[in-house]
Amino acid sequence: MLVTVADEEKVIAIGGMHCATCAINIEEILKEIPGIKVANVSYASEKATVRYDPEKAGPDAMKVAIEDLGYRYLGEIKEEEAEAERKKELNTLRWLLAMSAVLGSTTMALMWIFDGTDFLSIVGMTMEQSLVILFLLATPVQFIAGYRFYSGAYRSLKNRKLNMDILIVVGTSVAWLYSTAVMISPHTFMDPLNHSSRVDVYFDTSALIITFILAGKYLEALSKTRASGAIRKLIGLRPKKATVIRDGAEAEIDAEGVAVGDIVVVRPGEKIPVDGLILEGKAAIDESMITGESMPSEKGVGDQVIGATINRTGYFKFRATKIGKDTVIAQIIRLVEEAQGSKAPIQRMVDRVAAVFVPAVILIATATLLFWYLTTSNFIDSLIYFVAVLVIACPCAMGLATPTAIIVGTGRGAELGILIKTAEVLENAGRIQIVVFDKTGTLTIGRPEVSKIVSLSTKFKERDVLRIAAAIEKGSEHPIGEAIVKRATDEKIEIPASKDFEALSGKGVKAVVDGSPVIMGNRAMLSETMRIASGAEEEMNALESLGNTVVGVGVSGELVGIIAVADRIKPNAKEAVEELKSMGIRPIMLTGDNPVTANAIAELCGIEEVISQVLPDQKAAKIKELQGEGKVVAMVGDGINDAPALAQADIGIAIGSGTDIALETGDIILIRDDLRDVVAAIRLSKRTIQKIRQNLFWAFGYNTGGIPIAAGILSPFGIILNPIIAAAAMALSSVSVVTNAALLKRFKSGERGSK
Repeated sequence: MLVTVADEEKVIAIGGMHCATCAINIEEILKEIPGIKVANVSYASEKATVRYDPEKAGPDAMKVAIEDLGYRYLGEIKEEEAEAERKKELNTLRWLLAMSAVLGSTTMALMWIFDGTDFLSIVGMTMEQSLVILFLLATPVQFIAGYRFYSGAYRSLKNRKLNMDILIVVGTSVAWLYSTAVMISPHTFMDPLNHSSRVDVYFDTSALIITFILAGKYLEALSKTRASGAIRKLIGLRPKKATVIRDGAEAEIDAEGVAVGDIVVVRPGEKIPVDGLILEGKAAIDESMITGESMPSEKGVGDQVIGATINRTGYFKFRATKIGKDTVIAQIIRLVEEAQGSKAPIQRMVDRVAAVFVPAVILIATATLLFWYLTTSNFIDSLIYFVAVLVIACPCAMGLATPTAIIVGTGRGAELGILIKTAEVLENAGRIQIVVFDKTGTLTIGRPEVSKIVSLSTKFKERDVLRIAAAIEKGSEHPIGEAIVKRATDEKIEIPASKDFEALSGKGVKAVVDGSPVIMGNRAMLSETMRIASGAEEEMNALESLGNTVVGVGVSGELVGIIAVADRIKPNAKEAVEELKSMGIRPIMLTGDNPVTANAIAELCGIEEVISQVLPDQKAAKIKELQGEGKVVAMVGDGINDAPALAQADIGIAIGSGTDIALETGDIILIRDDLRDVVAAIRLSKRTIQKIRQNLFWAFGYNTGGIPIAAGILSPFGIILNPIIAAAAMALSSVSVVTNAALLKRFKSGERGSK
């Protein structure tokens, strides 16, 4: 027997990445490993999401490949460890920046002073001595502060995968080497007609370029840390301690030590350590950190509680049902990490550009050097243009434009109770043109109640009709069946047993009760098996026109009664539908109910377009028909009965319950049972894509405009870009992109957006 091993997926941390091309190079090398099927490396999150066949590949192969490239394989480290790595990197950058800033600015100041007409003669210093001082100041910046760039450039050349470090190293080294050559033999570089003239050196240029690039890297790392704060905030919610009952007594233990089945005690003001079911007591629980709902939720015996939420009032005991990676908070963290590590389609286009960008820039810089030297015979000016082009063209902003917005967007969504599984979903949600709603449990509360019972036979009173219906539905998990059984129980009716039960999908059920064959179902099923009198038809029509779902009860081929079940619409359903309309999105209701009932419910919700009498296995086909119109279709459902339709839709939006968020068929999971979050998810997508486009516009525009200026296109007008200014502009471009993406943290679920 052939056993197929399921693919595994890991999110691994990687250290030592300096730019977007580093991420691309790591991604390419991972994809070359046999058995690895998907590899997405994010420079912004400094993580790789890898899906692989465990029989062909594994962490060891990934570690070897990544470390051969010269980067640090950190593996599946905890967020606390990743945070420690980020702090360590920030401290290193801070120290290097401080050193290079002091030495670089001193170098520049002394160059201005030494250029003074009489300064050297006044202090009794020769030109050669002044050059040595500048050399001693600039060299530590070049090779200590700049070591990371040389190391990265070496690895890049060794693996034949060019990156940003090449541009920095070539640009600064040319300036430093030329200046060092002048220091060694200044007279060689003097004007042959004026030996008393000073010579030009560029120690300040090389030192300040590295200083500004390090400043940009430091601010970029700081901004990325703040931008990715959503996961840290979620992790920070997890409680450290728990009180459990062991050997009949209360004992305080580490929350990680709670086992499934443990009885946990929670007092007012304490955090709930794990997920579970209340056994004793009641409480008002603040679930805002999970669901985004500001009002505390009242909980009692039998209710579920979520780990990391806060008990505001009350004392209760609960049995632990989910611990560790199975808890809601752990699942949310996992989903957010996976989303932040995935790539949006637009990012793949950027990666293709970034992959060829560095060699293209080197060619442009070399062509610039040759052009100016051949046209002016001035090597020094030509060299300045060459260095400026190399420095200004570093593609960091380009590589950060998309992933930083994805990180902030998905993180902000998680804070609002909107879990977006991948970057591709986040990008595509903003393009939704049709939103299809399931009715029961989505537009309606999903807890229908019996609103009316009508007897149609002198042999059966209303209680008899209810008794027979409850017998046939006893044990049913269908909302209508549960409503009927509940009504019978509330009226203290003794429910008899049934046998030969058979469910007819989308139509009804049949069984034998008290020795007689009983059929209960919708109008279509009843019409197939018995004649419906005109009076009964009118009664059913009247009830359905009021939004009731009507089922008939037939005994021995005779329709003996009608039971009407009503399900109230959710409080915010109409508001959500109106908001979608204002955005130019078509709302449609898809239901198995008959047209009269379906239209009545749709009218209450403000939906004009209804597709009714659709069996569960036909819903996916209806979604496909809508997609056939060339529209981007979203399906909103509960993630269980609607699974095929959710999977078929371009975007499947699953309504969670606050405790079951691992719904595999949903691309977007709404933890709160609030349809306004459908609108919020679409608006968050639109806002994120807006930020990505803004970032890409400035990143591409910066390079498109900056490179020609650095190459000297404006020199005929007296405008020449100093390499130091080019370095500062390059650093600021990366910081501006990350800062712009961070503005997404201000997004609010209730804000109104543009169409």
